[in-house]
Amino acid sequence: MNYPQADHPGGRSVLLRGGIVHSAAARPATAMLVRGGTIAWIGAEAAAADHAASADEVIDLDGALVTPAFVDAHVHTTATGLTLTGLDLSAARSPADALTLLAAHAAARPADRVLYGHGWDPTNWPEHQTLTRAEIDTAVPGRAVYLTRADMHSAAVSTALLDAVPAISDLPGYRPDGSLTQDAHHAARRVARDSVTPAHRRAAQLAVLHRAAALGIGTLHECAGPDISGEDDVVDLLQLAGSVASPRVYAYWAEALTPGDAKSLERIRDLGVIGAAGDLVVDGSLGSHTAWLAEPYADADHHGVGYLDAERIADHVTACSQAGLQAGFHAIGDAAISAVVAGVRTATRRLGLSRVRSLRHRVEHAEMLTPGNLAAFAELGLAASVQPAFDAAWGGQQGMYAQRLGPSRERAMNPLAALMRYQVVLAFGYDSPVTPLDPWGAVRAAAFHRTPEHRIPVPAAFTAHTRGGWQIRGHRGGGVLAPGAPADYAVWAVDQLTAQPPTIPGALPMPDLTPGRDLPRCLRTVVGGRTISA
Repeated sequence: MNYPQADHPGGRSVLLRGGIVHSAAARPATAMLVRGGTIAWIGAEAAAADHAASADEVIDLDGALVTPAFVDAHVHTTATGLTLTGLDLSAARSPADALTLLAAHAAARPADRVLYGHGWDPTNWPEHQTLTRAEIDTAVPGRAVYLTRADMHSAAVSTALLDAVPAISDLPGYRPDGSLTQDAHHAARRVARDSVTPAHRRAAQLAVLHRAAALGIGTLHECAGPDISGEDDVVDLLQLAGSVASPRVYAYWAEALTPGDAKSLERIRDLGVIGAAGDLVVDGSLGSHTAWLAEPYADADHHGVGYLDAERIADHVTACSQAGLQAGFHAIGDAAISAVVAGVRTATRRLGLSRVRSLRHRVEHAEMLTPGNLAAFAELGLAASVQPAFDAAWGGQQGMYAQRLGPSRERAMNPLAALMRYQVVLAFGYDSPVTPLDPWGAVRAAAFHRTPEHRIPVPAAFTAHTRGGWQIRGHRGGGVLAPGAPADYAVWAVDQLTAQPPTIPGALPMPDLTPGRDLPRCLRTVVGGRTISA
């Protein structure tokens, strides 16, 4: 494939021809003309010659597939980058394995104030043991260590890290063995976060921007917040993304607002974020036993943790709606989602349904949806930012969901098909570093959900991971290849294409994502007409 080395700024035009263009604007489409940052024309090869003479550059696709660039609707960029450039424990298969990796990492990073690691998952370990403070102290004596569990809602820490957090033993979620949840975990995370130098943070963020671009991801929704990453982190990320060839980055700030609090609202706007949403936590996670459930856990005698009640949620939605700002919440358990629904209903009684609906407030994860809450999402205009990879990682009758909830409740998890039936706006992401960046893997996970009745067709899953990421932030024109749309696209080497669905004449071809087949390989990613990876 003969690609030009330069980007295409201003009014320069580039013609791509001789491939397969995933577009409903022309069927079949084999060529696409981009002028500046916008798609100018899409059509068949016979008409491409008419545009070749006037194009500044012509690219021979050599049969490759061109699609809209993917949108990752939920990412924690710096945490992901620290994992990519540091200690990734996701492959550890026992506590001893994790501690061996930690010791090697500590030896290689003698100057780090805090050793930061992520990804250990005891549900995959024999007898589901967790890492303990004593084990960590033995593996790396005297070092401050912060190791987040796979879901990022709990952590195992060393004595030196505990000693750096004032009065941590008085906080909810503290355990003497160094396994932390709730407020104790948040306090420990702030200490770990504050130890990251600006240079280290920049390197971590760049690693994620480069990885996303190489995977055909053209837009990232950063989910930041005071308990997650800090103001400097999100400001630096937005500045960095604006100064290098990278995916678009839109950021959300997870801080609860109250009506009339103009000072907090102004400060949030000054950060450059587009909403007070993302991981504004109503509950925690199932893996850490902190998701808020209507009925007790199957393997614990409690209901989890609720951080925000319906009244507090109503105040936040009211304040955001009055300010024309998108609100949103992290809600996984059925009790947490019910609290969100109740809070949004209260806000509609205060302000009117149309005013609240018009901002399409977000719910992140939305895993345990009851039929009543599904209907409420449709009524209230709530959008769902979901992660199909969660089902691939933890679904099924032998998975973590079944351990925490029992087989009956496990089968109700992540009802993607029902969300589609209720015409809820769906946007896909990974909650990285909880699950890795993997766009075609996410589409496959949705199409081959472990519970067959929750599966959605490949085209619908692809749309949720492209156009859905634009729709959820209120932009209707992106995520498609059509004249006038932003020139955000990716070029793919694909082993085998299949019409989706194959029984409909003129259906757009898509990669065959049957489990076991190789996923498409990204050859090039372009955002706004500018090449960000090749």
